[in-house]
Amino acid sequence: MGSITDDEVIRKRLLIDGDGAGDDRRINVLMKSFTKWCHSNFSPEEGLAQYQRMLGSLAQCEFSMGKTLLVYDMNLKEMENYEAIYADIENSITSAHEKIAECKKEILRAKRIRKNRQEYDALARVIKQHPDRHETLKQLEALDKELQQLSQIKENAEDKLELRKKQFHVLLTTIQELQQTLENDEKMESDDAQDSPMENGD
Repeated sequence: MGSITDDEVIRKRLLIDGDGAGDDRRINVLMKSFTKWCHSNFSPEEGLAQYQRMLGSLAQCEFSMGKTLLVYDMNLKEMENYEAIYADIENSITSAHEKIAECKKEILRAKRIRKNRQEYDALARVIKQHPDRHETLKQLEALDKELQQLSQIKENAEDKLELRKKQFHVLLTTIQELQQTLENDEKMESDDAQDSPMENGD
């Protein structure tokens, strides 16, 4: 048989002694009484009385031991219950950590959404300051028509300018021809005037 450790000895003594009510001493007394009863010459009445006392003591020891076993079983069940509660608490803590991590992610997502909404609002305010696409297209069409009109006006003005240039050129040419004609007439008149006195002198 292997050596018995101090813990096992203490546990057995506690099982025998119960809750410390003297069960160990009671068993020792019972063993001594039983040994004395076996080796003594009691009268039948005294032997029966001693036997009844030993049965009473034995019943008390059995009761205490049963009570101790019940307490021991209860303690085991309590330990199992505590372990289950501890496991539930561990699971709750793990679940709480997971929820906290998820909440942190949700907070980050909410912050990102809020930032995006703020940027969208800023862009919307900037866009509101400008006309919409339909209005812009109408303005572009109006500007295009105005540009076409200005181009037509420019073309007409260039045509008129070109006509005026031609007319001016014709006018200058006519003036030059007229001036040449006048000069020729003056020259002819001068020549006629010089010829006339010579004829008169003859």
